[in-house]
Amino acid sequence: MSEMTQTEKDPLQSPAPAPSEQAGGSLEADAPTEQPTAEELAQLRAQAEKANENWDKYVRLNADFDNFKKRAARERQEAIRYANEGLLEKLIPILDNFDMAMQSANGAQGSSAEALKMGVNMIATQLRSALNEAGLEEINAAGQKFDPNFHEAVSQQESSEVNEGHVLQQLRKGYKLRDRLIRPATVVVAKKAS
Repeated sequence: MSEMTQTEKDPLQSPAPAPSEQAGGSLEADAPTEQPTAEELAQLRAQAEKANENWDKYVRLNADFDNFKKRAARERQEAIRYANEGLLEKLIPILDNFDMAMQSANGAQGSSAEALKMGVNMIATQLRSALNEAGLEEINAAGQKFDPNFHEAVSQQESSEVNEGHVLQQLRKGYKLRDRLIRPATVVVAKKAS
């Protein structure tokens, strides 16, 4: 056999070239050796501060938006709950007229007066029932302690039968829609007899 040349030698026996020699450079040139300058560090810090500022703004804006959604939902629920208030304010004078008609029918005589009284009473009962279903409540002030939140005093009268500061007479009924006052009861308040 012929002698082996240097290139034909066993590749395991010859030393492998170093990676830097394969690429044509040294290992030191491939690794980053530059440290960021003070100016670059200051720039990075400023960017980080701006990012934190933007994050804080985002968190606050998100919280404000959540609060807005909750407030809007509450207002919507309240608008639904008190939607009939305008209608009820228009119907209250009708109730007053029914009360007056009942008072006048009580003073009339004969069978026609009795029929009128029964008819008006039925209508008043139906109307009150419908208004109660809508949330309207009467404020019964007769004999109660005067409460400026629910009563409107138009005068005071001396009385030995009713305690001072209590309602002596209710002139006009008051009404509220659930827990909201629509019209206070008009009353005469008792004062101590002299």
